[in-house]
Amino acid sequence: MSVVHQVVVEADGGSRGNPGPAGYGAVVIDPATGEPLAEAAEYIGVATNNVAEYRGLIAGLTAAKALFPDAGEALRVHVRMDSKLVVEQMSGRWKIKHPDMKPLAARAAAVLPPSQVTYEWIPRAQNKHADRLANEAMDAGRDGRQWEASASTAALDAPGARTASAPPPVQGPPGDQAAGAARARAALAAARGGGAPEGLFPMPGAGEPDAPVPDAPVPDAAAPVPPAPAVSVPDPAVSVPDPQGRAAAPRGTAGTPQTGWGSAPDLGAPATLVLLRHGETALTPQKRFSGSGGTDPELSATGRGQAERAAEHVAALGTVQEIVTSPLRRCRETAAAVAARLGLDVRIDEGLRETDFGAWEGLTFGEVRERYGDDLTAWLASPDTAPTGGGESFAEVAERVAAARDRIVARCEGRTVLLVTHVTPIKTLVRLALGAPPEALFRMELSAASISTVAYYGDGNASVRLLNDTSYLR
Repeated sequence: MSVVHQVVVEADGGSRGNPGPAGYGAVVIDPATGEPLAEAAEYIGVATNNVAEYRGLIAGLTAAKALFPDAGEALRVHVRMDSKLVVEQMSGRWKIKHPDMKPLAARAAAVLPPSQVTYEWIPRAQNKHADRLANEAMDAGRDGRQWEASASTAALDAPGARTASAPPPVQGPPGDQAAGAARARAALAAARGGGAPEGLFPMPGAGEPDAPVPDAPVPDAAAPVPPAPAVSVPDPAVSVPDPQGRAAAPRGTAGTPQTGWGSAPDLGAPATLVLLRHGETALTPQKRFSGSGGTDPELSATGRGQAERAAEHVAALGTVQEIVTSPLRRCRETAAAVAARLGLDVRIDEGLRETDFGAWEGLTFGEVRERYGDDLTAWLASPDTAPTGGGESFAEVAERVAAARDRIVARCEGRTVLLVTHVTPIKTLVRLALGAPPEALFRMELSAASISTVAYYGDGNASVRLLNDTSYLR
């Protein structure tokens, strides 16, 4: 019976702006010992979180394959990622709807036959090694350099974050995992002698049987970690063209966004999105879940008054050149009031609709807690968890809202556009512009008929200029 070689790949990607300066990280791990065998990381310029996550997956699979170049069908890779989107799409359980994701998924599937790869979603706290690599890559890009394996401290996070759960068992005689680890170490030793395969950074000490594995996630600050031996590699991991079609990084250091006022190039006038939350409905003062999956309430008398005052305020600004609205009635009515005052037409964009709250539609928070307590707790803890009854997760909402933003910004460079939408889409746009984590959604106040403003520049960066302004309503 042929020996089955098994490894674990942990991968991650991030974007500071979504889209914004992005990078990915991936680590190949011996499942028998938990020993990191190889790392890959790269700053990739302006891209979205999803693009960076797929790039991390591609790099991790490529690195795993490079460790066992002659294994063929005897190689098994278990991928662990905290991206629900990538895991579910690559597992075949979710359709790949976004056109930008399809070529990346195809590229990942082409590295190894799907029958040799399994996927598992893990919480972000268990993916610290890859997350640290991705952030190191983004930090390097910010500073105008490429990520270097010799300067990485990402492995220090791994022991405290990685769980002892093993990937699904594979066929083969006893000792397969040990044999696979030995084969990986042999491949790494050969790589040291003749130069590592392109994009593959062997872990320092991984080829020595007695090399110690750190047993604490963070070293003593007073005792700096000695740098690992430098590895000369032509280019990091896998090179995939950015499918987002976003503008390239500003001129200067190749592929690196310039930061700081003194070095910033003249990017021209930004696309400015004025974000208007719709006026009140009968459900608003009762603080009931009101999304896109239940009834479609109209504005209340109070809400209609707020819409009229919003129209007056926007007209006084004198800057809005276009109006785009969610398809839901409360937004269309608010947008119509502004459009009548400005003499503009109204575009409808499906991507701006509110979250589908499933079975929670029309309920208060307390009622949801009483009826669906466990589901509510899970929803509050993870952006990948959807409300009971087939609702949308915040991760899914963020994906479609970001797509709508990209469409509008690409069409309206240098112009000011009024977006009439809801709580979650507005908070999501602000969160993404700030590069804040998903939990920031719960830390913003957004009143009915409030106005927020975000400007988007040609280098992919964004600037939040206003949040939750209701002064004109007083």
